[in-house]
Amino acid sequence: MKGLRPRFRGDPSQRARSLAILGIRGIPARYGGFETFAEELSTRLVELGFEVTVFCEGVQGDRPSSYRGVRLEYVPAPDLRGLTTVLHDLRCIWRGRKRFGTLYILGYSAAQFCWLPRLWGTRVWMNMDGLEWARAKYGVFARAYLKLMEALCMWTPSRLIADAEAIRDVLARRHSRLPPCDVIPYGAYVLDAPPDPAPLSGWGLPPGGYHLVVCRFEPENHVLEILEGFAASKSAHVLAVLGRARGRTPYAARLEAVAARDPRIRLLGTVYEPEQLRALRYHALSYLHGHSVGGTNPSLLEALGCHNAVVAHDNVFNREVAGEAALYFRTPADVAGCVEQIEGDPALRARLSEYAAERVRARYTWERVTEAYLGLLGTAEIGPRRAPAASGRRAR
Repeated sequence: MKGLRPRFRGDPSQRARSLAILGIRGIPARYGGFETFAEELSTRLVELGFEVTVFCEGVQGDRPSSYRGVRLEYVPAPDLRGLTTVLHDLRCIWRGRKRFGTLYILGYSAAQFCWLPRLWGTRVWMNMDGLEWARAKYGVFARAYLKLMEALCMWTPSRLIADAEAIRDVLARRHSRLPPCDVIPYGAYVLDAPPDPAPLSGWGLPPGGYHLVVCRFEPENHVLEILEGFAASKSAHVLAVLGRARGRTPYAARLEAVAARDPRIRLLGTVYEPEQLRALRYHALSYLHGHSVGGTNPSLLEALGCHNAVVAHDNVFNREVAGEAALYFRTPADVAGCVEQIEGDPALRARLSEYAAERVRARYTWERVTEAYLGLLGTAEIGPRRAPAASGRRAR
C-alpha cells in the first residue's frame, strides 16, 4: 500500500521474529480448522525461536497466559450478533498495530481495518479461507458485505495467503488487482497405527461396517445429495452422519426427513472428542465429503490422513486436495454408484486408502506448511518433527 511509512524504532531483527495471529476464538484448538491451524503453526514457530502471540476471545481472569510457549492475549468480544467478529478483530488489530513484525489475520471480515498497522510498519497478512460470500447461511446483506471485504483485501493487507491454488485463481478472475498472494495449505497427520475401535461401540458401529459424513448441515456441503444418494444405493451398511445445522433450518428438516425414511441413515449429532473422531474416521468403509466453497478443507485432509477411501463432491477445491485419492460425485446417483463401487471392490478401497495417506505425506504435512511460512518470514528450512501416535495427540 503506497504512502505507508514505518515508524518502528526498536530492534528490527527482534521485531521481524515476532508474529501475532488473530481472527479465531483461541488456542488450544477446540472449535474448528482455523484454530487447529493456529495451534500447529504457532507452537512450531515458537520452537524455532519466534515470539508468537495468539489473540483469543474472552477476558484474562484465570485463563492461562501461555500455551506451549505461545503467548495468549485475551480480548473481550462484544455481543453484537453479526458485528461481533468484526469488532473483535478490530480490537485485536488495534492492540497489535505496532507491537509485532507481522499481524496474521485469519479471515477477511475486518479487511477495512488492515491498513492501520501498516502505518507503524507492521506487515499484515490475511488468510482468505474459502468463498465466504457463497455460503448459504448468509443473507443478502451479509453476502454483500463479505464481497466488499474481499474487494478491500486487494488493497489493505501487505500480503494475501490462499490455502489452495484454486482460491488464488478465483481471486485473480474476480479482481483486476491482486496483491502478493502465496498459496500455503493447511496440514494434517497420517496415522501410523490403527486407533482403538472401542469408541465405536457407543453408537453400535462395527469397524468397517459403516460409511461416514462429518460436516455442518449447510446446502454448500451437499449433505442432501449424499443422503439421497445413499438411500438410493443397495448398501447393506450404515451411513453415520456427524454434524448439525445452526439452529432449526428448512435444510436440516429435509435431511431429517430423508433419514427418517431410511433406517440405514443415522444422524448422530456432533462429536468433538479427538479419540472418538479419529476412530470414527479410520474404521469407516468410506468418508463422504460434500464441501464445495472452501479451499483446502481440514476435514478432507483429516480423512485422507486416516487412510479413508474418500468420496468427494466434484469441484476444483476437492480435486486439488485429493487428486486420485478419491472418487467424485455431483448427483445423488453418483453417490449411490460410488458407495456400491467401494463396497464391491476391496482392491479399489485399499488403493484409495494407500493413495490418501501418500497424498498427505507428499503435500500436506505440518512440517511442509511451517517451512512455507518460514520462507515468508525469511528464515531457513526446518527438520521433520515426529507425528503423534494413534493413541496420543489428535490427528488433524
